[in-house]
Amino acid sequence: MTTKTDVQSVGIGRTGVPDLADVAGHWVDADEIAHLPSLRNQQGQAHVNHDLTSLSWLAAPPFTFGYHTGELRVDGQVPAAQRYLWKPWGVVREHRREDGLSVTTDTRMALNRDLLLWRIEVTNDSAEVRTVELTQDLFAMVAHSEVGYGWLYDGPWNHGMHHDFMALERIRATTGGGEPHYLLSPAPRRLRLGKPRVPGIQRDEDHGPMLLDDALPAHVSHDKAPETRAGVSGAVRGLRVTGADGEAILRAAAAEPITLTPDGETGLDTFALSPGLTIDFELRLDTAGQSGTVLTHGNHPDSLHIGVDDGRLWLGITGEREATDAQLPIGDWQHVRVDVEADHVVLRLAGSEIARTRHWTESRRWMSRIEDGTVTSADSRSPAHAVHAFAGPPGELRAEGAGARARWICRIEPGGSVTIGIACAYGTDLDAVSARARAAAEDFEATTRAGEDGWRRLWASMFTPGNPDFSGHLPTFTTEDAGLARTYYMGALQTLYMRSTRIRPDEPVFLTGGPRLGPTTTYFWDHCEWSRLYALLEPAGLRSWLLRVLAGPYRDSFGVENLSGGPLGNAYSSTDYALFRLIEHYVCVTGDFAFLEETPGGPTDGTTVLAHLERLGLGWRYRRTPATGGVLADFGPDPWQLLECVPTYTGVVASFNGAYVSSTRSLAGLYRRLGRAEEAERTEAEADQLAAALLDLYAGSGRWRVLRSDGTDTIGHCLDFGLVAAALHRELPDGTRREMADFVTDRLLVGSWMRALSPDDPIAAASDRPDHGAAGAFAAWPGVTAHGLARLGHRDRATALLRGLSDAASGGLWGQAMEIVTAPDGQHRARVAERGTATRDNIAGAAGAEAVLSALFDINPTFRNGPSTTLPAALTVEGVGTLTRLGGRPGEGEGTG
Repeated sequence: MTTKTDVQSVGIGRTGVPDLADVAGHWVDADEIAHLPSLRNQQGQAHVNHDLTSLSWLAAPPFTFGYHTGELRVDGQVPAAQRYLWKPWGVVREHRREDGLSVTTDTRMALNRDLLLWRIEVTNDSAEVRTVELTQDLFAMVAHSEVGYGWLYDGPWNHGMHHDFMALERIRATTGGGEPHYLLSPAPRRLRLGKPRVPGIQRDEDHGPMLLDDALPAHVSHDKAPETRAGVSGAVRGLRVTGADGEAILRAAAAEPITLTPDGETGLDTFALSPGLTIDFELRLDTAGQSGTVLTHGNHPDSLHIGVDDGRLWLGITGEREATDAQLPIGDWQHVRVDVEADHVVLRLAGSEIARTRHWTESRRWMSRIEDGTVTSADSRSPAHAVHAFAGPPGELRAEGAGARARWICRIEPGGSVTIGIACAYGTDLDAVSARARAAAEDFEATTRAGEDGWRRLWASMFTPGNPDFSGHLPTFTTEDAGLARTYYMGALQTLYMRSTRIRPDEPVFLTGGPRLGPTTTYFWDHCEWSRLYALLEPAGLRSWLLRVLAGPYRDSFGVENLSGGPLGNAYSSTDYALFRLIEHYVCVTGDFAFLEETPGGPTDGTTVLAHLERLGLGWRYRRTPATGGVLADFGPDPWQLLECVPTYTGVVASFNGAYVSSTRSLAGLYRRLGRAEEAERTEAEADQLAAALLDLYAGSGRWRVLRSDGTDTIGHCLDFGLVAAALHRELPDGTRREMADFVTDRLLVGSWMRALSPDDPIAAASDRPDHGAAGAFAAWPGVTAHGLARLGHRDRATALLRGLSDAASGGLWGQAMEIVTAPDGQHRARVAERGTATRDNIAGAAGAEAVLSALFDINPTFRNGPSTTLPAALTVEGVGTLTRLGGRPGEGEGTG
């Protein structure tokens, strides 16, 4: 059962900025949490695992770690974490045995340092003296790379650097006594001969459901040449797949050999890999020295692959590749066989074994050695090194291939405890790395305290004018409503937690998500969900980021990879809305209208920010199509460019057309300010035309029509509600306003959270995603919905929604996807979703705090208000609370949503 501390339950917000320890983080039992906590230190990110000490997905660019960092054994067994406590400076894991022995660990990434810290405490609560054996595996499979940090960022594997989401997640699942084997994916996949598809986290079939589990394009950075993807020239015959029972699973139907070409693909049947399965075929290569793929089971990076490299066979599966010296003669048929087992796969040629996969701990890429009581690890493929040092030296320390093992024998009196500290530093200068690890171990308690103190200093700076850490500050919120206070301050903490100061040293970067994805990535859409807070807290950083983004091909991407500065991903229909709002809020909050005359592309380009703003705000002009009426923007047939999971949400949709109404009206106000009266009148008229056409999409009962050239659908989605309510709240008929609000209350709100899509929507069954579908909601949607409710005159409902959001944060902060689950008592609750590719942390969770400002205090900066005014030093709303340290910045007025 989740237990919150007393201080979290009452009193927060009554005296202004609360203590950081009280803002978020309470003990959560392992059976209540789906997505385990993360670690961040303003430079990198990592995930804790199911055991008491190991970490995975550790990325602190330019460093990344592979696999996991090693498990703790107590008396020869690996205890699973029974409960977790997250704080911004670290994660505590606990295991209590029935015999009175308890083990508590505190794992940290030292603030602004390439340093990991583990504090292990064993307590004897029994009445007898206990002798306990502790052994800690020490793995530091670290690599150094300046490239490859896309959303699907490269991680180190034995044979190179690539992103293999599913393989690493299966390795994580083995921790804490979990699944014993990780090699085989349980998913049925199609067997293909020939050229492999572009890797990513992809559906096997283009028409398959758009699920988080297996649907994500190859969102990789453009600063690294992609791996060559080609088939071979040759042929395959006699292909058959046989199960452990000897029964045929697949037999190629073609009587003649199947021809292979470098660009060709032949799809066969679908099946899952299982122990005892064999794949047999004869292979003929037609040209010498070829490199390419012969066979794949699925099209994911962790799939079973067989190929040739310069004519020599190789075997790949689950992140690894085993090379052979088997040079195939040209023009001859050769018998190839693959034997699949739970913990290994064997490749045979003419009956003889030529390759066998190994467990990841048997890596030959990293080597370790013992030196003066420390463990040094070195990467043979990059200049990366890591050093483990100890506070409480182990009685035994031995190197084991890629890692090492430390062992302690502890005698613990009744009621007593023992504490061990482990420090792991990493970098490229071995002497400096060793010195940092040793120094941290020698003064271990002070090192851990320094990190916590540093987080508290940053927290205080966030709300202090003229502080040394941010170019601005956030207002202080004082209230008697503890729920609203928690939503506001947790949202503020979410922005601090996602901040990175090393990716671009001259510009603090706020990351979108992670840790399993995107250690350098910012999505435009997610950023705009906290644009007011961003402009208040870090105006200089926002200005710099906007100039970088506008200088690039933002219309063809969803975000930026901040290390290389390059674009990332496919085009998003939200980009015009997101970037317009970010520019608008920056200028209106700061009063920096001179920014509009900047030329992001430099003097040779000459395009001003104002010109970009006009392209963004009037983007509907270029999206109209006769087939869908010719007035409203048509966003095309690709669902990946809209919600990524609702197949029917394409073409003309209400949401972003509502956003265009807002931006067009805002531009009209800016034109008036600039003395361009005729353009202002024309633009205002166009906005009215858009608004009228948008109102015609209303389908009744709070739902909206979707228009496509091939037909019409009706949908009940929170995005339509939120953006239309923000844009058209003044002109919506009273009955429509009431129906829209009731639709949200009756169909979308669930407990302290909500669903993005109404569960009775016809497309809900094909959109089972906990971010944009019916299974839950994206971190930003409650804030967007609360803003819409307030715009429609239901501030009481907005307040009630915002008040309860912290209950869904799973003992930490909000993630990308918050899924609705049913508790044993039959009540619905929400938690951070883990399934598929959902990320544990997401910057859009700050939308709740944003909505406190926009929905409850009516802080809605826009160009539409004419000459900007200055916010007062304080704002008070009866029944809500007071904002102080707010004034001195322009921008009060009616908003864009």
